[in-house]
Amino acid sequence: MTVGNVGGRRRQLPSLSQLRAFAAVAEHLHFRDAAAAIGMSQPALSGAVSALEETLGVTLVERTTRKVLLSPAGERLAVRSKAVLDEVGALLEEAEALRAPFTGVLRLGVIPTVAPYLLPTVLRLVHDRYPDLDLQVHEEQTASLLEGLAGGRLDLLLLAVPLGVPGVTELPLFDEDFVLVTPLDHPLGGREGIAREALRELNLLLLDEGHCLRDQALDICREAGREMRGVGRSPSVEGGGGRREGAPVTTTAAGLSTLVQLVAGGLGCTLLPRTALKVETSRSNQLLTGSFADPAPTRRIALAMRAGAARGAEYQELAAALREEMRALPVRVLGPDT
Repeated sequence: MTVGNVGGRRRQLPSLSQLRAFAAVAEHLHFRDAAAAIGMSQPALSGAVSALEETLGVTLVERTTRKVLLSPAGERLAVRSKAVLDEVGALLEEAEALRAPFTGVLRLGVIPTVAPYLLPTVLRLVHDRYPDLDLQVHEEQTASLLEGLAGGRLDLLLLAVPLGVPGVTELPLFDEDFVLVTPLDHPLGGREGIAREALRELNLLLLDEGHCLRDQALDICREAGREMRGVGRSPSVEGGGGRREGAPVTTTAAGLSTLVQLVAGGLGCTLLPRTALKVETSRSNQLLTGSFADPAPTRRIALAMRAGAARGAEYQELAAALREEMRALPVRVLGPDT
């Protein structure tokens, strides 16, 4: 493609494939890895980068036998190239949204402590109401989901909020209480109206670091006046029915299913969101549950999208439909302006 006159000659414009190839090289600093990332052969990718250098009249990449480096010009133009590709992607996304709502691909990211319990409702709704929508689900921890949303790898997230992340709009769905899960012989097992202060002395089992549910449980303990000394540093589970105030809270499991089985085995107690209770406690008859006195500790679940997303109106409609479907769950459904 050419445009305009520069010094009496037609100026050549770079192609999108050339920019895409260069952006991949700039990200991976390796021709083979860059080619694999964008589904292009390595010779074709190398040729596209060379053609871009010729078009722009600058050297972008310094090639050695061992590695690839960006030249000073390459460092600067890599930023510009990514911006151009991002804008083209936004243009295509908006065009797709304008063609027909609830069609095409929707890449939904979900945190592990929500996915097993809410996805049946989400999938049923999409199947029944939006049959032309190609829903693709990605289960990841919060930090990875937010990175994927910011980078355009994901379109919409289902997770615990608040996030407090600039450029992300939250669409609240519901609040749900936390429930105390104990072994059969625990004195708090099956009780109602448990005071939060009871958390000060419990042998509390938590998820591994990186799970937002772990952070929420720790916040609840701090609010109850528990000193969180040495959190996450001990690799083993402390036995016994109680623990000293201020003793370390121990990380014990990568998932809620394992966590609950540790409780069933008598190694301690844990906190579960109420939506997870039926699924997780049905696997053992060695568990009891207790509810907290009002106001019970809670978490809020929401959809999250990029601010100003081209399909924002669709996501708002999806959130409204989900709120209606989730009234059958043990949660407090929220209004859109909550």
